[in-house]
Amino acid sequence: MANDLTRNEKLVLEMVRANPFISQEELSELMGIPMTSITGSISELIKKDYVLGKAFVLNETSPIICIGGANVDRKFYAKEEITNETSNPVKSSTSVGGVARNIAENLGRLGEEVLLLSARGNDSEWDMIYELSSPFMNLEHVTPFENSSTGSYTAVLDKNGDLTVALADMDIYESITPELLIKNSNLLRKAKCIVVDLNCPGETIDFLSGFTSKYHIPLIVIPVSGPKMNRLPKNLNALSWLIVNRDETETYMDMKIDDERDWKEAVKKWLELGVKNVIITNGSKGVMAGFENGEIRYYPAIKTPTVVDVTGAGDSFCSGVVYSWLQKKDLDYIIKSGLVNAHKTIMSKYTVRQELSQQQFNLDMEEFQNETVY
Repeated sequence: MANDLTRNEKLVLEMVRANPFISQEELSELMGIPMTSITGSISELIKKDYVLGKAFVLNETSPIICIGGANVDRKFYAKEEITNETSNPVKSSTSVGGVARNIAENLGRLGEEVLLLSARGNDSEWDMIYELSSPFMNLEHVTPFENSSTGSYTAVLDKNGDLTVALADMDIYESITPELLIKNSNLLRKAKCIVVDLNCPGETIDFLSGFTSKYHIPLIVIPVSGPKMNRLPKNLNALSWLIVNRDETETYMDMKIDDERDWKEAVKKWLELGVKNVIITNGSKGVMAGFENGEIRYYPAIKTPTVVDVTGAGDSFCSGVVYSWLQKKDLDYIIKSGLVNAHKTIMSKYTVRQELSQQQFNLDMEEFQNETVY
């Protein structure tokens, strides 16, 4: 124990280490000292950089911080041909989603310490997200906003399972501002890496680029759609990884990717813009990856005989890549991790496959260890 702490500060630190979410009232009762003394001890521990404020997050922790969307996904499956301007019989399902949240759950199931920074309403949608997500990530720093709705995505699919119309209520993510992140800067400084999706405003992505460069924190950016590609920062040198699909790349680069040569050229352009490592995904055609060492490699997708639901496949791919990269695996293993996790996810009816764990992931990787991916 450090010598610059008083007896009370040492006791508080020990209790916070055992239970980071203990209240000041509980500390006062357990230690038998007044609340004012507890408050003073906590204030000193924060000043001395032993804890990081709210929820008493210990300075010794280095979580993966995911920033962006956490929403409720609703799907309506038409039983017959859809007829406009009248009622249509459907089946429906509800699940939790959001790119940043999905990635956080994948990584949490893989045994990583994960913290989600996002914005929410005070509503039943958030209650559902909290209940299903809290076992896998720290949600104490998701900021509530009065008179706002938690993000939601509603899809109507025709009788063949193809999307007819989708409705996205994502306005609340405009509240993930640089000011909100500055309030959590002590947390951000301790991050193992930061994963951010482009549901966040452009100025927030710009802030994170500068912040991560200053504190030498790996930054991973995950786009969510073509129209939001304009939220990328003008200077891409801060990006350790950019995981982007073909359509998003075509939108940003104002080009068409019609063949493998175009695909490779697009990767080269991303690298020239300053991104250290980039992956352009292309659904069942696989991925093209460019690395910091200048190499560009193609990896075919793993053949999936039974596709149950492609929802979440992209997020699971990103999660596999991030996880293995943090484990300092070689480049082929890193890309294969994403492909395997995506393959297993689209064979599941869940956005994040429920059987995922560190042990299961290792078994999945062993299953495909002899399969050529390049």
